[in-house]
Amino acid sequence: MNSILSYNYKVYFQEKGTDFLNSYLANTQPSKIFLLTDSNTNPNCLPVFLPSLATNVPIEIIEIEAGEPHKNIDTCTQVWYALSELGADRHSLLINIGGGVVTDLGGFVASTYMRGIPFINVPTSLLAMVDASVGGKTGVDLGSLKNLIGVINTPQGVIINTDYLMTLPANELRSGMAEMFKHGLINSASYWEKMCRLSEYDSEYLSTLIYESVLIKNEIVIQDPTEKGLRKTLNYGHTLGHAIESYCLQNPNRKRLIHGEAIAIGMVLASYLSATQLGFSLDDCNKIKAVLGEYFTKEYFSKEEITEICELMRFDKKNIGGNILFVLLEAIGKPKIDCIVPFEEIHKAFEYYHNN
Repeated sequence: MNSILSYNYKVYFQEKGTDFLNSYLANTQPSKIFLLTDSNTNPNCLPVFLPSLATNVPIEIIEIEAGEPHKNIDTCTQVWYALSELGADRHSLLINIGGGVVTDLGGFVASTYMRGIPFINVPTSLLAMVDASVGGKTGVDLGSLKNLIGVINTPQGVIINTDYLMTLPANELRSGMAEMFKHGLINSASYWEKMCRLSEYDSEYLSTLIYESVLIKNEIVIQDPTEKGLRKTLNYGHTLGHAIESYCLQNPNRKRLIHGEAIAIGMVLASYLSATQLGFSLDDCNKIKAVLGEYFTKEYFSKEEITEICELMRFDKKNIGGNILFVLLEAIGKPKIDCIVPFEEIHKAFEYYHNN
């Protein structure tokens, strides 16, 4: 697979990623290499990653706890202290090896340590490969509020190796698929149809679908790197999806939903709102609900919970002047940004989602 040129760096696939990394290390000669991992990727992914390194530069490993609850400033502080105590300077390199929590947090740590040190991302989850790999968004959560603290700063490169997917549990694979479904819905009817037939393909073809998904996101990001217009379409399903994710994260009586599970719900809700607000095809809306229902377990929310979820949407980064802004669909592959939706319609959307 050819490497993909993003805003000012490249996304490399399989052995080309190894070639890039070793060439980068030979040419830049960093003072020290720091590998940021979590408690899952350290035992499962480092044995795949380390043999590919060809360098005499000293290497230090920093491990954080795995999972969204640890994507916060406290964890950043721990990593900043670790970098300082282990002698990181402005010529050091941070390599983030993990899912979206590690790459988002690691990118933010690198962007702020000594006002910025270079970093490379090695996404090991499907979600990170098709989502966090492109765009330069870095950051952490503020309490249960998703990604409220952060900066846009690009890595030196991104290395995608699908061998890491073998280490993932099934729910993490499905989480990444949610973003792939989204890329089809907002950008390409033909890609959406391919994703609808996902169960027919073998694992080798999954690599092709991953590549196409990265291409779709990259084409959007390079046209609008700072999210003034077109890039907002990537938030389809995320306005309610992030609020649902945050609600479940902060509520001890609810099962925690990982990102893709919450976004899948958000996309079903957004599809219904698209039908009622923009005349989106109800047949397509029903198909989206059915296809996503094949991969994601349905959750149920009471009226009181829905009200609390709507309240959390007030903290969405995309809001302007107190208005909650949605990305909706006029047709598959034809999104519309900055849509304002009445709250009573959101309750109806949940009713549609709950019904068989």
